Amino acid sequence: MPREARRAAPAARLCGLAWIACSMLFLPAAAAQTLDCAQCHEQPHMIVGSAHASVGCLTCHPGHNVFPHPEGIPKPKCADCHQDVAAQNRLGIHGRARAQGNLKAPDCSGCHGDIHQVQRTGTEAFRKSIPGICGRCHNQIYAQYHQSVHGQAVAAGIVAAPVCSTCHGEHQIQPPTMATSPVNPIHIPETCGRCHGNVALAREFDLPTNVVVSYEASFHGLALRAGQQTVANCATCHGVHEILPPSDPRSTINPKNLPRTCGKCHPGAGTRFAIGRIHWSSRSEPAVMRWVRISYVTLILLVVGLMALHNFGDWVRKLLQTRLRIRREGAGRGRFAHVSASMRMYWFERIEHGLLVVSFAILVWSGFALRYPNQWWAAPLLAWEAGWAVRGAVHRIAGVILMVLAVAHVVSLIANRKLRLHWKGLAPMASDARQAAAAFAYNLGLRKQRPALASHSYIEKVEYWAVLWGVMVMALTGVLLWAHTYIVAWVPRIVLNVAGSIHFYEAVLATLAIVVWHFYRVIFDPDVYPVDPSWLTGYSVREYPDEESAEEAEDGPPSTGEEA
Repeated sequence: MPREARRAAPAARLCGLAWIACSMLFLPAAAAQTLDCAQCHEQPHMIVGSAHASVGCLTCHPGHNVFPHPEGIPKPKCADCHQDVAAQNRLGIHGRARAQGNLKAPDCSGCHGDIHQVQRTGTEAFRKSIPGICGRCHNQIYAQYHQSVHGQAVAAGIVAAPVCSTCHGEHQIQPPTMATSPVNPIHIPETCGRCHGNVALAREFDLPTNVVVSYEASFHGLALRAGQQTVANCATCHGVHEILPPSDPRSTINPKNLPRTCGKCHPGAGTRFAIGRIHWSSRSEPAVMRWVRISYVTLILLVVGLMALHNFGDWVRKLLQTRLRIRREGAGRGRFAHVSASMRMYWFERIEHGLLVVSFAILVWSGFALRYPNQWWAAPLLAWEAGWAVRGAVHRIAGVILMVLAVAHVVSLIANRKLRLHWKGLAPMASDARQAAAAFAYNLGLRKQRPALASHSYIEKVEYWAVLWGVMVMALTGVLLWAHTYIVAWVPRIVLNVAGSIHFYEAVLATLAIVVWHFYRVIFDPDVYPVDPSWLTGYSVREYPDEESAEEAEDGPPSTGEEA
């Protein structure tokens, strides 16, 4: 060694000792412990960069700060520091399996690795490794996932792509049969919706933005929300782990494979069943669905609005006449030359009417409960829904009763001359439109004289023919929806979608018409309030003209109308 080097060696050693002393004084305790332990053990070198890099050796190895190390000191468990995670794991399928003696079930180190090399879970590298970690035990599922759109996306480095823990959870993994599991059938739309219902994420990766909304609005979505776990969900059609794009011939949603996929629940579903879009909303709906929706919404607003305006004007007129004593020419009682207490409803008709009221009320309740299962008024029907499709069964029974009543009514008119003559007055005539226009103008204050109406005027005719029309439309579309298992083999699925849309909007129109038009006529009209008893006794408290007055009403209002 050169003389200069020998002279510098003592100084270098002094500097090294000084540096070590400073390190022991000023470095964190964990680093100081690591420097000490690293003289004999390789673990301190392994722990650098791991999730436990900030944890000192003595934290997990107490009493080892002396040498030789004491024996028999137990090492702490992961649960001592990670109590919440350990509690979740005990409730999960892996923790339960180990508690039952299955030592092959993964523990903390089985997924996170050696305690000295635990990866940071928030890193892209760890997230990318999750499918492989789970695949050590679930190798067949891993093979399916690796080929799927999700697996390929993860392999391509797309961090937002779902991995095993995205759907199944992390530590409290539960089997699909448990109601609280995120992959239980009842929760699958919600689980898939975390990504496919995220508009920002869907736009970033050019995914459809309406799939979750359209599913929830469909028959399958509504039934699932009501607790029917056997109905089709996302995984039923798209697969569980082997999800493939529609363009892939192996995909369950490839157009060529849709008949087989749909046929799992709809035996005999033909190739025509799969024609058209599966997922669509109001922004992407087929043209025929848009036409049905716009037409019915316009019709409902127009018809129900005119009904409400007509009845409100009539109510205000009668309020002024009966309560405020303001009378006008041709108004109020005394507008008929002769008044007769004629029979309004025979006993057979009263029975028909009673059954019609009951069946219609049940149809409205159960039908809208099918559409809006989360509402409080639907709760009684949903109480047993998980084990039995109560709403559908009740709705169909009431529908059959309604159709039987319609057939019985037609048969009775054909077979019974007395009933036929009684209902003959409901035949539409050209004068009905003139009477309706005159009465509407009078109710709005545009006409001073109230027109005389026949005993079966446009009011009764609107009710009667609207009921017949509604029953026919609801029966036709209802039978199509009921027999969908057989219909799908012959027609495109869009036919059932159109039938369902017409069925729903017709139900809305019928319900509003009954409430606004019929209920006013038989309950809230001041002439009969609190109720017209003709549905019980056959006779009404309302004044109806006899045949002579009816003839006068046909020719026009009486020339000698008295002011009441």
